Amino acid sequence: MGKTASAGNGRAVRWLAAVTLAALLGGCAVVTVPGFDYADPGTRSSVPLGQVVPADANNPPQGSITPITPQLVQAQQQARPRELPPEVRALFGTPKQYTIGPSDVISIVVFDHPELSPPPGTVITNAADPTGVSPAPGFIVGGDGQISFPFIGRLQVAGLTAIEATELLQQRLARYLKEPQVSVRIVSFRSRRAFVEGEVRAPGTQVFTDVPMTLPEAINRAGGITPTGDRSNITLTRGERTIRLDLLELQDLGVNPNRILLEPGDLVTVRSRDDGKVFVMGEISRPSALQMRNGRLTLNEALGEAGGPNLGTANTSQIYVIRNTANAASPAVFHLNASNPAALALAENFALRPRDVVYIDPVPLVNWNRVVSLILPSATVLNQGANTVR
Repeated sequence: MGKTASAGNGRAVRWLAAVTLAALLGGCAVVTVPGFDYADPGTRSSVPLGQVVPADANNPPQGSITPITPQLVQAQQQARPRELPPEVRALFGTPKQYTIGPSDVISIVVFDHPELSPPPGTVITNAADPTGVSPAPGFIVGGDGQISFPFIGRLQVAGLTAIEATELLQQRLARYLKEPQVSVRIVSFRSRRAFVEGEVRAPGTQVFTDVPMTLPEAINRAGGITPTGDRSNITLTRGERTIRLDLLELQDLGVNPNRILLEPGDLVTVRSRDDGKVFVMGEISRPSALQMRNGRLTLNEALGEAGGPNLGTANTSQIYVIRNTANAASPAVFHLNASNPAALALAENFALRPRDVVYIDPVPLVNWNRVVSLILPSATVLNQGANTVR
């Protein structure tokens, strides 16, 4: 009686294992397996490569899969900026002469009247040095823009160039001296400054001098951009507004970046290349997070730097580029069928964007093997249970 019950239990367990295995195998089409699951596999392979390219080639309709075709690549190239954005053009200006400002130190020499000039090394000031910087010998311009000079008294010099200040002093001293010869020179520039930070060799304060403070000048004074800096992603913050600048795009448009003039208080930030990585995953030889080259990277370069598709498992007809859009729940998806080597020419001309994800699907047999590898351990446990009951 006991043996019969044990045999019956064993057959029941084996029957249950067989039914479970059959159910799993029969429903493998809907089993979630490792792989790209944005759309049904059947519809992915039948995407019409000749479909009409959307008006905005870089941002196709959300929830759709856009094939990478010659028309799409051409539309991408035509969508590149042909002119500068208004906010960037507003930064252009004509260099002006440096004018004296508060905290600047000026040297005043009255020829043939050494008694009117301070002894060498003397610093004459009307207020404490607000910056803590040891100034050069001369007169420090006060916060009100004035200095104090013999015979004349208080004199407003802020807002004047060195030549204008010279002429003003000569006019005032002419009341007391016969044909005075005066020389005014700025010996320490301290009234205006900008700030450069990020991927530069010497981040910090950059003081305005009589050399115009352009964007390249400020970056050059900060030691230049480091190898990890991104020339295509530089931001300029002025007041409450931040403007993104792409030096390579300016050059492509034939615009000299030296036309961008900084103003006192501007903040220039050189972003890192790490902020614009592209991710390559799926059936690739080396899944990687790739740095873009100053904002430039094509699909072909991304695949090549990651070692290319895995020849044993990759389905080269199912290569996807997933791009975030304003609606994070519905990214833009581009599809490349690279089963034909000629498609690599399209990949070479398809430009990626920062934070894009390149994904390669596995071949169907790999999906099947992975499903089976998930099922077999369960079937083994059931079989062991049947043997134990027996």
